[in-house]
Amino acid sequence: MSEPRHLNLWKQRLGRVPESVWEQIDLETLVLADNDLTEVSARIGHLKCLRMLDLGHNDLQALPESLGNLDGLSDFLYLHDNRLISLPASLARLKRLRYLNISGNLMETLPECVCGMRSLIELRASDNPLTILPDSIWQLASLRELHLRNTKFKYLPDAIMELQELRQIDLRGTPLEYLPPGLAKLPRLEKVDLRWVNMREEPGWLTALEARGCVVYR
Repeated sequence: MSEPRHLNLWKQRLGRVPESVWEQIDLETLVLADNDLTEVSARIGHLKCLRMLDLGHNDLQALPESLGNLDGLSDFLYLHDNRLISLPASLARLKRLRYLNISGNLMETLPECVCGMRSLIELRASDNPLTILPDSIWQLASLRELHLRNTKFKYLPDAIMELQELRQIDLRGTPLEYLPPGLAKLPRLEKVDLRWVNMREEPGWLTALEARGCVVYR
């Protein structure tokens, strides 16, 4: 059996990805973080063996649709700390992906394609001006961690009560006015972080959550 192929170009001041990278079609992990990248070639879609891709800490405003061809991505996709306002619809094809980090971008709505990533276990979308979480969030039936710190949510959809595997939800620093009571019915919830959240009225069922062992940070 051949050895896994990894390429780590972290913080190399590339400015642009060398064309030779796209020719390494047997790569399993590719790290291009912190390289002042402003674009990614559509040729990235040829790297069909990738399990992990890190494009974080760059200056990307858009991503190629061909990124959705990487249906072998299963471990991690890091897109944090860029200038993305949305994601290609094709990313809904990443059905095996377990970890997605889109924190620190410019998204006002959680892209619908994220809700198509049905194997997600952890979703990090903090530090975005998000105001809308789509009702289709219910499709993330395997989700265990949802990180929404420093977003702009005033409300969460009732569909969140369908996330039966959810263990942790981070809502620190959001302008939440209301929490859906369905949260109290999530059987595996272990941690709710509400620090720096000033709701008009704290729901009484938070006490019931704590009574059953869930940690609630206020």
